[in-house]
Amino acid sequence: MGNLRVYNTLTKEIEEFRPLHEKNVSLFVCGPTVYDFPHLGHAKTYTQFDFIVRYLRWQGYNVYYLQNITDIDDKIIQRALERKIQWKELAQEFEAIYLEDMNALHNVSANKYARATDYISQIVNQVKTLLNKGFGYQTADGIYYEITKFLEYGKLSGRTNLKEEDSVSRVDDSRDKRSWNDFCLWKASKPDEPYWVTELGAGRPGWHIEDTAITETHFGPQYDVHGGAVDLIFPHHEAEIAQMEAASGKKPLVKYWLHTGFLNVETQKMSKSLGNFRTIREALANYEYRVLRFFFISSHYRASIDYNDAVLEQAKNTVKRIDDFIFSIDPNYDDKEDDAKIANLRTGVINDLNNDFNTPQAFAKIFDFLRTQNLKGKSGKRTLDLFREFNIFLDIMSFENGYDKLNDQLRELIEKREYYRINKDYAAADAIRTKLLAEGIQIYDTSEGVKWKKVTTK
Repeated sequence: MGNLRVYNTLTKEIEEFRPLHEKNVSLFVCGPTVYDFPHLGHAKTYTQFDFIVRYLRWQGYNVYYLQNITDIDDKIIQRALERKIQWKELAQEFEAIYLEDMNALHNVSANKYARATDYISQIVNQVKTLLNKGFGYQTADGIYYEITKFLEYGKLSGRTNLKEEDSVSRVDDSRDKRSWNDFCLWKASKPDEPYWVTELGAGRPGWHIEDTAITETHFGPQYDVHGGAVDLIFPHHEAEIAQMEAASGKKPLVKYWLHTGFLNVETQKMSKSLGNFRTIREALANYEYRVLRFFFISSHYRASIDYNDAVLEQAKNTVKRIDDFIFSIDPNYDDKEDDAKIANLRTGVINDLNNDFNTPQAFAKIFDFLRTQNLKGKSGKRTLDLFREFNIFLDIMSFENGYDKLNDQLRELIEKREYYRINKDYAAADAIRTKLLAEGIQIYDTSEGVKWKKVTTK
């Protein structure tokens, strides 16, 4: 098995993964602006990074996964005015919803969610440093970063101009700016808007500065991995590099930049601004988390995915296929004759995932193995152990087939049905089978006795 390699947006090459401090990995992903319900485009990015973090940890890396929460922003202020509530109340409401949705999706690998408003003093200090070093300048409406002073601006994206797919909603307009794409570090207070009284004057942070203030606080001026969606490369991530490398004098800010592709609806990215989004909660009402998780991680994280109901149905059927295979495994059977096949599958999957987390290739090998084993007709505990190991980072499989895990009422129904079946009262036995199915329990009569598994209509 080869060493882990990742595609680095900064160098445009696949590189061997060598953290700054051996097995300790500092990893930051841009979190949400909490003014509305998170949608499936968000779910794609955060599920794919959850998978990446879990895989790194499974590989023995000690990963500290940090994510920010943008809880002060023009969008938050505007939405709060529309709803006639305080901005902080709105931000807290949607932060809670976001965290609930992440838990529902089993995206549970983050160590810390850092709110921007908890880092005002650190933001102020970083802006002061940029002012003192000549990278920032004051105007009537705030403090701006002068792009021309940072000679390497554009090294991440390979450009300095905006494109249609960029996250441009927060490019700062000001007639006092020295250059059209200078960005705001500190926004001077306006009537009826929230502000903090600081050495910079009364105001609030710009969008980009919160991330570098947060990462500098937790990781210092340089760290291992920065992740986010591809539309954040310019100007957001470009601005982060300009801020932190100018402030610290050290480069690179981040050793490896990883970016996820879009979730598209009819060739356009899913976004609130386009009005073509489906919320995570709407999707979870129809599909269990494992279906959504498989839908996201079965595609390569850097690839764009086309979303529609048909692809989720396909993902649902594929997850069921995996469930059916696992259900067919006899945990009491020692399938030692399959040792070579099991070892080859494990090696192949790891090699694929070590190649920039190539999940499509890894899943192709898993499904080839399923086909072979289904034709053979019997798998045992060694196969089961491997699938349990894979599920540590995949988290798409169900192993809930144990009779002892059922509550007393369901166990009693299964026993009663078996009594009716043995006594050839098939109508009564079928009635109980139907009742159990309504409770999400599928009954199977096998040569080894009665077996059951949890099923879902989602």
